Amino acid sequence: MAHTKQSKRTGTNASLRRALRREVPSTVGILADEQDFTRMRRYRTFAFDDYTAYLRQAEQLLKTLSAQQLHTSVALFDPEEFAEYCAEAGIDADAPAGRSRFTAELAGRGANVPYTGQPLGNLLPQLINKTVRQATWEYATLLLADLGMCADCGQDIGRSAFDRASSMLMRLLEVAGPGEHHLVCSVPGPDEQLLAVLHAQGGTASSARIDAEEGAEFVTVLAAGIALESTGGLVLRTSAPETADRVHGWRLHQGRLEPLTAGEVFSAYCTDAATGDPLSPEPGVEYCAGFPVTTDDPGNHH
Repeated sequence: MAHTKQSKRTGTNASLRRALRREVPSTVGILADEQDFTRMRRYRTFAFDDYTAYLRQAEQLLKTLSAQQLHTSVALFDPEEFAEYCAEAGIDADAPAGRSRFTAELAGRGANVPYTGQPLGNLLPQLINKTVRQATWEYATLLLADLGMCADCGQDIGRSAFDRASSMLMRLLEVAGPGEHHLVCSVPGPDEQLLAVLHAQGGTASSARIDAEEGAEFVTVLAAGIALESTGGLVLRTSAPETADRVHGWRLHQGRLEPLTAGEVFSAYCTDAATGDPLSPEPGVEYCAGFPVTTDDPGNHH
């Protein structure tokens, strides 16, 4: 009888542990390419010697975790960042515990993608894109924060530029009208090119549906260009049922968006950026001049 009660308690405890395990999230760090994979092979405790086999096993692990009804996400594992992290934290990089601890740190940074059963070949590009976007947003945010206060008016330069960029975006969506909008903003930073993409749906600016994360990234990059008074460009493409797509363009100059002519928009879209060779116009697309982007700001900017 005592043995039977003990067995029941053991079974109950195991069941409770499994139930509790389902409430613990899991994050899997993935090496993005063979170059990163090769860097990790220098560690003796890293068990893989073939990148294809590594990806296959990683995908099988994700499927196993998902089958256990665990919330699972995937983060990009950067070997160089990992080595720096271990050196700063004073932990052994050549140990599974070190890799696990670094992956746990990645989970808290936000640059991860939930695993919902999608093939790893589809998930990796999405993960790389999100990681690049977050790095761009962080870099642009630091640029704005480092600008400090205006010596003339005492305003926070970065904050002022962010507010101005937000107003510009709302004005762009208001004038663009109903449809699906795809915006791209490119700004040269001091150390690297900043690129932000935004998708919006709806009619007026007040009713447009914008992903909050994308919106913050886009406005921050545009604000960096405004605050630094750097050159740059912005393109807006609008799609609506039963009409041709409309493409508008602007150049960023001295903190303002200056409309491009229809010919300049056509030239920008129909020229290979890498070679300078002409490209065929895209069918069903109207290349339009940019429209004036006025805001409530009287024009004073930093």
